[in-house]
Amino acid sequence: MVSLDRFDNSSARASEDIKVWKLEEAKAKLSEVVRLARERSPQRITVRGEDAVVVLSAKDFARLSPFLAQPNLHALLSQSPLRDLTFEHSSVLSPIRDVEL
Repeated sequence: MVSLDRFDNSSARASEDIKVWKLEEAKAKLSEVVRLARERSPQRITVRGEDAVVVLSAKDFARLSPFLAQPNLHALLSQSPLRDLTFEHSSVLSPIRDVEL
């Protein structure tokens, strides 16, 4: 989960403005949910008492998008200049020594 507070200098203000809406209430007051998300901070919507979605402004989404699009380890290694390097592993067994326990 990405915390919006670390991207906003006014995290105290943001945590005060975040409202939690029940789904039924959010449906009935969708225009208010959208207005608050655009003007203040993301709005959380719950289903059966559990967080389900977050409504956030397009500006907030654009600010967070680069963090969501970070490549995974496989993608990074596939783009490495060393991607064609081959490793030869020998099947030489190391000697085993006796150890007194």
